[in-house]
Amino acid sequence: MSIKKNLLKILDDLPKEIILVAVSKTKSNEEIMEAYKVGQRVFGENKIQEMALKWSELPKDIEWHMIGHVQTNKVKYMSEFVSLIHGVDSLKLLKEINKQAIKHNRKINCLLQMHIAQEQTKFGLNEKELFELIDSYEFGNLKNVNVKGLMGMATFTDNEVQIRKEFSYLNSIYLKLKNRIPDLNVLSMGMSGDYRIAIQQGSTMVRIGSSIFGIRNN
Repeated sequence: MSIKKNLLKILDDLPKEIILVAVSKTKSNEEIMEAYKVGQRVFGENKIQEMALKWSELPKDIEWHMIGHVQTNKVKYMSEFVSLIHGVDSLKLLKEINKQAIKHNRKINCLLQMHIAQEQTKFGLNEKELFELIDSYEFGNLKNVNVKGLMGMATFTDNEVQIRKEFSYLNSIYLKLKNRIPDLNVLSMGMSGDYRIAIQQGSTMVRIGSSIFGIRNN
């Protein structure tokens, strides 16, 4: 099935209010443009320099989302253009994003990444760390960072009960945080294999790659 048919099928499946991030990591400009011609404008990458190159070469109305783990020394390469950084998991990283945003006289939108999966390899904050960060004096001084919500990944498993439980837990944290920061409007959870469960548990944004573009290139 073609990228166009895959994308149209997913868009037809998604509730209209859900934002689709088409995960285009390792995919060519030509493949991205196939999705673009269907109307897709939000794309997700996990390597900053690859994303920066695509940003320089592709239409400027594309919203680029950084969905991978972010190293502080790489923030400068995307700070001019990135629309949303999904995987922010430390005050140190927030400070660097704020510093680079000031250089470009802009506010950079971010999601705080929560660790909800059983795998130890996943990055992210726990609930206690999240609220300690939010309550810190330093966080309150980051004027060029705009926290829009939370992101998290469920355990990679066929156990739908477990996936549902993890997404439900993340949604409960999001609602607690929204009581503190009413402007929050993004809960990014759900990928190709579990996005339907994520939406049922309150997701507002899903990250889908292989179901659109096919198996990713190495």
